[in-house]
Amino acid sequence: MVADTEVLVVGAGNAAMAAAVAAREQGADVVVLEKAPKSQRGGNSALTVHMRFPYWGMEDLVPLLSDVEEEEKQSLAERVRDYTESDYYNDIMTVTEGRSDPTLAGILVSEAYSTVSWMRSYGHAWIPSHESPTSANVVSFNGGGFAMQGRWFSAAGRLGIPVHYETRALELLQDRAGRVTGVLARTGNRDVRYKSRAVILACGSFESSPEMRAKYLGAGWDKVKLRGVPFNTGDGLNMALELGAQPYGSWSTCHASPQDSNRPDYDIPGPGVSGVYWSRYSYPFGIMVNVDGCRFVDEGETWRGLTYAKTGRAILSQPGGLAFQIFDAEQRRKGLIRGYEDATVFKSNTLESLAKKLEIRDVRAFIETVHQFNDSIQDGEFHPFCLDGKSASGITPPKSNWALPIAIPPFEVYPTICGMTFTYGGLKITPSAEVLHESDRVIPGLYAAGEMVGGLWHDNYPSGSGMMAGAVFGRIAGTKAAQQSLSGNN
Repeated sequence: MVADTEVLVVGAGNAAMAAAVAAREQGADVVVLEKAPKSQRGGNSALTVHMRFPYWGMEDLVPLLSDVEEEEKQSLAERVRDYTESDYYNDIMTVTEGRSDPTLAGILVSEAYSTVSWMRSYGHAWIPSHESPTSANVVSFNGGGFAMQGRWFSAAGRLGIPVHYETRALELLQDRAGRVTGVLARTGNRDVRYKSRAVILACGSFESSPEMRAKYLGAGWDKVKLRGVPFNTGDGLNMALELGAQPYGSWSTCHASPQDSNRPDYDIPGPGVSGVYWSRYSYPFGIMVNVDGCRFVDEGETWRGLTYAKTGRAILSQPGGLAFQIFDAEQRRKGLIRGYEDATVFKSNTLESLAKKLEIRDVRAFIETVHQFNDSIQDGEFHPFCLDGKSASGITPPKSNWALPIAIPPFEVYPTICGMTFTYGGLKITPSAEVLHESDRVIPGLYAAGEMVGGLWHDNYPSGSGMMAGAVFGRIAGTKAAQQSLSGNN
């Protein structure tokens, strides 16, 4: 069978749907191919809660809000400070140690606010976020990522964009001149050749493939659990690489965060389902130890949103790939342990009995670790909504902020493992989201967006930036692909 369109989008997450809507906005006929069944559509995007963008005070946030009472707006205003393009760019370069592609990072930062405003015009809406004190995360999607994706699908429906579910892209088609002219896909038990004037690949990275994880990330990564969907098996990347597309960025690192030790192997999108349900993100306010009873990271290095995506990797490197987050009654009283209502937990009134419950290998070392940490805490005022500088120093590793003693029972301990969200390696693209060949020439007719874009993230990642990058480069890819298709440059 043969199907014809002007722009073909592979994938149906945030980046893909932004691309589809942007292409249709330009007047192009658009078709979307989605590997998942309709009931499980939306990809990792449907499990998210926010995207990071710069803003200048409440005047930039209010137009994005929906159905928010004045009291909530006032509460938000009391916490808001400017998060400028410079702040955003510096956060990207700080967490990636300067290895983010400066051109791509610059486009992401400069186009972010105009992109969320564009999304708002298609019905997207935000609400105040009360889960994070960071200035960059003060608003989140109304209804979470699942509702956000629902709004994309509604917009696509209004624009007449068909989405073909349970359709897996197998191969990119090319003409004799090397232009990409469509996709060979499998739907049910049939192979379908979808012909198009441009193809946009936005079908995720390879985190759902144990084989590719082992190949590119190394030993142990094939066994990690996913903080995401099971459908992102690297199909788009492999199809592009077979055409000679240029791999780019850090293929050996990924987004990996602290997750409940009993989390499932993966998540499936649905109403009320969120990727943060199993996430254990209060670690900046406590301490973490491994099965030997030793600390191994600076839990309060900086904002959680700038450390969580590398902390999972640190946990995986510990014996047994396991770590324990420890809090005491005072941290509980202060309301610092958030989102842990259904978490796997151990409680005890003594450190010794706690160590035995946890099967810590060296009980004495564990108790000594806690006492040394308590003794190293410096004077200063604790403040959970700023980098307070209240540190624990003279120990290895130190704790730079939010150092509170583990001293008042009952003690609470949460076993955590590494959960992987997406990989950082991808394809090299131009500022117009065109995919580059290994020879540094453009592969005509081929575009990429979302997690398939390499070069932005290395080792670490600022929370919400992947969603923002998906929307920014998805919009660019859709716009450029449509313009190319309609111009007759084929």
